[in-house]
Amino acid sequence: MLLKDIREYSGIFLATGATDLRKAVDGLAYIVKQEFQMDPFGNYLFLFCNKKRNRLKCLCWEKNGFWLGYKRLDGMGARFVWPDDPDSVRDISIPQLEKLLGGLSVDPPRGFGEVTARDF
Repeated sequence: MLLKDIREYSGIFLATGATDLRKAVDGLAYIVKQEFQMDPFGNYLFLFCNKKRNRLKCLCWEKNGFWLGYKRLDGMGARFVWPDDPDSVRDISIPQLEKLLGGLSVDPPRGFGEVTARDF
């Protein structure tokens, strides 16, 4: 069996900000362990994106080894809408992951804020 069903993971985590995608399994696992204080051997899917926002790597542990996935967007202006908070990790849901991979933001759109008399 290759990768397990996405619903079987205990969590999906985004490494917000930019990650140097020249890093392979050991480098990404080090980020998970040292910078995010998380277990890279846990039942989690970790996602990383480059500075240009057109490449994505995912890392997960499955029983006896790591899986490392890679996606490169091609086409004029194709970019992932990736959260910019530097050096943090964020838990997302499966629907949010689907939005992200479809070119949308994981955050809901913001409407108008409340207007008060002081705003005039």
